[in-house]
Amino acid sequence: MNKTCILFCGQGSQTPGMGRELYEGSENVRRLFALGSEILGYDLAKLCFEADEATLSRTEYAQPAIFAVSLAGLTALRDRGIEPGAVAGHSLGEYGALCAAGVYSLEDGFQVVKARAEAMARAAGTSSGAMAAILGSDEETVAKVCGETEGYVLPVNYNSPAQTVIAGEEPAVLAAMEAFSQLGLRAVRLQVSGAFHTRLMAGAAGELAGAIREIPYQQPSLPYYSNLTGERMESFSDLPGYLRQHMVSPVLFTKELAALKAGGYESFIEVGPGKVLSGLVKRTLRGTRPLNVETAADLEKAAASLLG
Repeated sequence: MNKTCILFCGQGSQTPGMGRELYEGSENVRRLFALGSEILGYDLAKLCFEADEATLSRTEYAQPAIFAVSLAGLTALRDRGIEPGAVAGHSLGEYGALCAAGVYSLEDGFQVVKARAEAMARAAGTSSGAMAAILGSDEETVAKVCGETEGYVLPVNYNSPAQTVIAGEEPAVLAAMEAFSQLGLRAVRLQVSGAFHTRLMAGAAGELAGAIREIPYQQPSLPYYSNLTGERMESFSDLPGYLRQHMVSPVLFTKELAALKAGGYESFIEVGPGKVLSGLVKRTLRGTRPLNVETAADLEKAAASLLG
């Protein structure tokens, strides 16, 4: 059994210059970016390598860019002969995992992510949503504070036993952040444009499902773990419907990691910008080897660790 799981990061991890070294070091990665540019209608490499932080943080650009850089990491690993034994993602990262598992082709994956990014950007522009990470608190306390806060705010990302993200209407999120601060807990507002994984994304979720209804998909060719259920999913009866529900439902990442651990996975490689997911693995799963691949040095470290 291949006990390596590839993890695909979510929105918020974007950073100017991301993926440049992988692009420069692999003809296959350059072909990936060229394909993405053709489908998206703009120069993906220029966006990732030259755009400023404000531009790169816009939802309609951030999601395709992170998707591309994450798949660049997977491509670079495969260039070295490293194949995933399982795949999983965090929010947007599920789309990279779908492609890695052969559910969507690369061409169709870019089409789906383009539709998602544009729908969510439009939804964020018509609502006053916000998100914040609550650090150092258990899930029960986070749920209690949200429940006691006036307005619409709720836990949406269960990232680790000590980190939960809340989201909802901006005034309610700000009020909840103040309540957490009064409890001595750290609340950090996230640099995203809307309240993702809440009912405020319902319109975008419906738009996405309609836009991708005719895009073909296959069943996973390797173990695929879901944010929506927190478990392995062996098949999809209605993938557009699944992705619609995924957009308005909590991210059960802690449950997902527990399922992967129970499945025997010991090595975790995060692909894409940053080290958010590998950091969560390190803090959540003892006895595992979390790594990340964004740069040439990262790739060398991962190859040495896995191939010896």
